[in-house]
Amino acid sequence: MGKNPGTANGAPNLAVQLGPLRLKNPVMSASGTFGYGKEYSSFLDLRALGAVVVKGISLKPRAGNPPPRIVETAGGMMNAIGLENVGVEKFLEAKLPFLRELGVPVIVNIFGNTLEEYRELAARLSGAEGVCAIEINVSCPNVKEGGMVFGTDPKMTEAVVRAVRTVTTLPVITKLTPNVTSISELAKAAEGGGSDIISCINTLAAMAVDVFSRRPRLANVVGGLSGPAVKPVAIRCVYEVTRAVKCPVIGIGGIGSATDALEFLLAGASAVQVGTANFTNPAVMSDIIEGISRFLAVEAIEDINSFIGSLDTSCVFPFSEDSCALIKADMD
Repeated sequence: MGKNPGTANGAPNLAVQLGPLRLKNPVMSASGTFGYGKEYSSFLDLRALGAVVVKGISLKPRAGNPPPRIVETAGGMMNAIGLENVGVEKFLEAKLPFLRELGVPVIVNIFGNTLEEYRELAARLSGAEGVCAIEINVSCPNVKEGGMVFGTDPKMTEAVVRAVRTVTTLPVITKLTPNVTSISELAKAAEGGGSDIISCINTLAAMAVDVFSRRPRLANVVGGLSGPAVKPVAIRCVYEVTRAVKCPVIGIGGIGSATDALEFLLAGASAVQVGTANFTNPAVMSDIIEGISRFLAVEAIEDINSFIGSLDTSCVFPFSEDSCALIKADMD
């Protein structure tokens, strides 16, 4: 494994390049799990993060779905929040000023039900000081096409990315849904539409029922599954996508420790987003950053970029003693 110069103080270099974005480290929040950032500011130093990704923003405010809209599951949780948010106008007026002062890249997740809505949102955000990139949520229905989800058809995925690309010079990230036959085809479509970066995965479509009431446990009936249970699926998706596109990939899904994050980086992700784990440990991203740095130091890896994508699939061996010790440390 090649070595590159570390930082001036001798600590491993954690800085990564995500297309046009330069991050001080590869750890960022996942949209929908971190509010608008300020909600977590008393639990961890937001300035230490690689980037802050805010919850999905729409043109108009949304109240979301009726409760119950969160359910605990074995190894994770299901949600059907319904993309509740304050709308782009209030975000720009009331939420962005705080984020702007952090000095950390701010990435705004956007969603809409028509190409026009995506285009207008991107245009509004492009002129806003402090917004460093736009992340497109393509897991929404296109109301003009009979409700088909943008992110389940390559042509529609390419169209929505292209619609955003034509109105902004900001880096564009496309967040892919795993609820498709081939996520690689969707990734190639997003790249073809002008996406600078791919993030994957969004939640898995799921359902839970109560045997006593004989009713669904979510008012919306179906929700999105996240948390540790989806991590193996997410890593597989990252592995496939990084081999299908040339643009960098952000890994998302079940990351709750440094070991989890390192698995995604090893599989080819250039950065990671942390979601559900924020609910159980609001300071988890600080722990992950520290854990990654500690791992690189122990392994004498001076630059994280020499570790990213270095997975050897030529032969599979049992866990080494070092691997077992690292996993145990994370669990403790």
